[in-house]
Amino acid sequence: MTTLPTARSCAEIDQFLEQLKTGAPQTSTGSGRLIFALDATASRQPAWDHACRLQGEMFEATAGIGGLEIQLLYYRGFNECKASRWVTMASELHLLMRSVSCVGGHTQIARVFDHAIRESQAHKIGALIFVGDAMEEKVDDLCRLAGELGRLGVPVFMFHEGHEPTAASAFKQIAALSKGAYVPFDPASAERLKLLLGAVAVYAAGGHQALESYAAKQGGSDVLALTAQLGGRP
Repeated sequence: MTTLPTARSCAEIDQFLEQLKTGAPQTSTGSGRLIFALDATASRQPAWDHACRLQGEMFEATAGIGGLEIQLLYYRGFNECKASRWVTMASELHLLMRSVSCVGGHTQIARVFDHAIRESQAHKIGALIFVGDAMEEKVDDLCRLAGELGRLGVPVFMFHEGHEPTAASAFKQIAALSKGAYVPFDPASAERLKLLLGAVAVYAAGGHQALESYAAKQGGSDVLALTAQLGGRP
């Protein structure tokens, strides 16, 4: 797991990554790339556990359209914000996520967006998923970064757990400026969240046309609403 600027190390994850080094070197598969960013502060432990169980849907949904590479990104505690290597299997992502526990702290969404901008300048990123329940930063700064992500062609899908109004307002602006989508959800609605994560993965791997095909196949108002927010993006 790569520590972003000013972040602290996590021995448990570092040990796992050392084990990965003994395997085959990581290479690009030419598949879609998706950054999966999560708020790992203390209030989100139940939702983190949900995400651990559901993350496989993102790989499964894209299996027929070239596959997917995912990078896990999270923040927690005091200035701790980390990014994993790119993984291509649900089992790898699951191991990474299970090695992380939630720790109290403030949001660091700006650092998530800064990282996504740097990554997108190095290679194409199909989408950024962010899952969180709060926003404790300057919304103007986040909106500026969201606009830059939109300019780079990286739509941000803001998955909002709960109903906190300040976060809702900020997340909606971020989604609009990045040409992404705002998705409120209830942690109890596991199947809905699973379907929507799959939909975003399909978009990252195959674009708007692939998402429309996925929506037609899956049906349901949630995926159709997600597709409508993106409009006619290529």
